[in-house]
Amino acid sequence: MATLLRKVWESVSNTSSSKSNSRSSSFDRFRQMMYIPSSSTGAFDRIPVDIFMIILKFIGPKEAAKLSAVCKSWKFIVADNRLWIYFLQNQQEPWDSTFFAETNLRSGYPLQTFPTQLPELSFMHIYGQRAQLPGAVIIDGGSGYCKFGWSKYASPSGRSATFLEFGNIESPMYSRLRHFYATIYSRMQVKTSTQPIVVSVPICQYDDTESAKAARRQLKEAIYSALFGMNVPAVCAINQATLALFAARQTSGIVVNIGFHQTSVVPILHGRVLRKVGVEVVGTGALKLTGFLRERMQQKNMNFGSLYTVRSLKENLCYVALDYEDELSKDTEASFDVSAEGRFTLSRERFQTGEILFQPHIAGIRAMSLQQAVALCMDHCQAAGLTGDVSWFKTVVLTGGTACLPGLAERLEKELRELVPPFISSGIRVIPPPFGAESAWYGAKLVSNLSTFPGMWCITKKQFRLKSRRNLIW
Repeated sequence: MATLLRKVWESVSNTSSSKSNSRSSSFDRFRQMMYIPSSSTGAFDRIPVDIFMIILKFIGPKEAAKLSAVCKSWKFIVADNRLWIYFLQNQQEPWDSTFFAETNLRSGYPLQTFPTQLPELSFMHIYGQRAQLPGAVIIDGGSGYCKFGWSKYASPSGRSATFLEFGNIESPMYSRLRHFYATIYSRMQVKTSTQPIVVSVPICQYDDTESAKAARRQLKEAIYSALFGMNVPAVCAINQATLALFAARQTSGIVVNIGFHQTSVVPILHGRVLRKVGVEVVGTGALKLTGFLRERMQQKNMNFGSLYTVRSLKENLCYVALDYEDELSKDTEASFDVSAEGRFTLSRERFQTGEILFQPHIAGIRAMSLQQAVALCMDHCQAAGLTGDVSWFKTVVLTGGTACLPGLAERLEKELRELVPPFISSGIRVIPPPFGAESAWYGAKLVSNLSTFPGMWCITKKQFRLKSRRNLIW
């Protein structure tokens, strides 16, 4: 590499005194295609373009960026988007996610309505900005479990039961939130004043009524007040459903969040939750499924020490049948070893547990089925007529730990096609949780690693004080 760089700098000195008279035909064609100004790269003019690009890829992004200071021709060649896309593809972040984020989310909120009308992007500039990002703390506090970690890490660094960290339920919201965030910062062993934070806002207060709006505003102000009271420099708070949608590389669609206590069906258009259209809520959540499996195990006189054992069996043995009646005639027996508990064998319970999402009456639950809730949401989206294109609500993204049950996405898609009108059923697709139970966390990671973060997404303490009633991201 030292020899290569020495040749590069020698070519610069040669360029200042005289220009080479010979140029390869391949480089001439490349210059005409890329509209390179009439100047020379010295001895490198004789190198074919494909070999030239391989050399730049080999020396790496830092050294390649330095070459842009040599002369105009070098600057133009080094700035080629294909080179920097290659460098970005070799980053920890998947290229598909990086491209989605930089083309759809970099302008901040509200999102660009027509993402196809994009300005010309310089991926060299984007790479440089992403390399200089300070990183951010990410806290995704779900109704059951909280995931937290550092945006530069590949995955969350910790996980804990939310209700254990939320403090005394009798104390004011601000005090509980401050205790919750302080506990997470202590576990991460980082100072609150050193980096921005991205927090997920729980899916709650679903209605578009004045009381629901007031409750959401109160929660929002408590979150910001608690964090700014801890000297956090900048805060980005985004709805959990929106983050899960981003993780699936979508900005519009219907998010089905199977939470700890209940399931929420959330319509989102260009990153904004459409509460006026209607958020459907089903009273069947992960806890109901775990409880159902526990009852079935007790009926078969299976001995287990805790609910953790039942949950482990649900996560490792249970699935959703594509055809429930047909599955009843099959031999579905399977076993799993639970640490410190022993070996457990399940049969019909494996698919009957997930079936209560589609047939709640099996568990004695009086609630709307999952497919009915999603179909109703689609009907409301179509009736609202918000855009001329109805395809946006045909994409359904699943999120939550229970949504990871094998076969759930395929079954829901099948049920929806049979339930909704033909003009809606064509084009429906159900996307499984892209990152399992941690989809919202990865959506926050996507935002916090944007080249324009934190400026386009965060609010500072000063901005919060001046515009405390501003319509912030949900």
